[in-house]
Amino acid sequence: MDRIVAMRAFAAVVERGSFVAAARALGISRAMASRHVQDLEAHLGARLLDRTTRRVAPTEAGRVYHERCVAILAELAAAEGMVGALQARPSGRLRVNAPVSFGTLHLAEAVAAYMATHPQVSIELALNDRMVDLVEEGYDLAIRIGRLAPSSLVARRLAPCRLVACAAPSYLRRAGVPKAPADLAGHECLGYTYAPVRDAWRFVGPGGDESEVRVRGRLHANNGDALRVAALHGAGIVVLPSFIVGRDLAEGRLRRVLPRHEAPPIAIHAVRPQGRHLSAKVRSFIDFLVPRFGDSPEWDAGLSAQRAPRGERA
Repeated sequence: MDRIVAMRAFAAVVERGSFVAAARALGISRAMASRHVQDLEAHLGARLLDRTTRRVAPTEAGRVYHERCVAILAELAAAEGMVGALQARPSGRLRVNAPVSFGTLHLAEAVAAYMATHPQVSIELALNDRMVDLVEEGYDLAIRIGRLAPSSLVARRLAPCRLVACAAPSYLRRAGVPKAPADLAGHECLGYTYAPVRDAWRFVGPGGDESEVRVRGRLHANNGDALRVAALHGAGIVVLPSFIVGRDLAEGRLRRVLPRHEAPPIAIHAVRPQGRHLSAKVRSFIDFLVPRFGDSPEWDAGLSAQRAPRGERA
């Protein structure tokens, strides 16, 4: 027995004075309305209605129970209405996880812009470079950068992520400019600790040919911003996302090397737990990010304009 359904049927019978009128109001048969009330009486162990051929009226127990049914059904309707409103209008707390560099350089500004247009939403932004469990740790969504492994998460692409090999002009003057990917084996290369394959850099050439070169270097770090700072100070060649080094490249603090050979492309995604209902706050936040970043993000603006360092082979 569905007790809520039975309570609705009982309340309708009391309020309309007959099973026929109650059944018509509920859109069910008279027999079904009668069955719901009988099941409720059996569950309670009490007669709720006095039935005659001419009228139906609540017993004393029925009158008391009817009052409580009305209050409970009203509370249920109010609760359902509140949930419906939350689904229609973005509101409540939104918990977001993102990598440190992307979160600091780009996502935090987007969060502020989103909150300015959605005053009913509060955001808790957690930045770290480890892979979090969204369900276990209670996040509504996360920003993931790279190739997504098969999972139950629902992903939506926000922007491309171009990986750029670059170095400070001071380093290139001192150590020379690599002319081909194989030349990197003779350079000081700055490594990212969380790279899928440590000390191996892959490139795709202008003809689509792929190559992999083993690199060496004395510095590894688990954060792209730290590697950027080291590169700016001439510590070596680094491969970093353009969203970290795009401005440095545009303003000449870093120079691209091997511009005709790019690392295999990856992407930036918003991922969320799979579920039947998508809340308005999650949906609206992802919808806000997609056009803000897009297929031609602002951090890539300076890449095509920068000329290759002198000496690189075409």
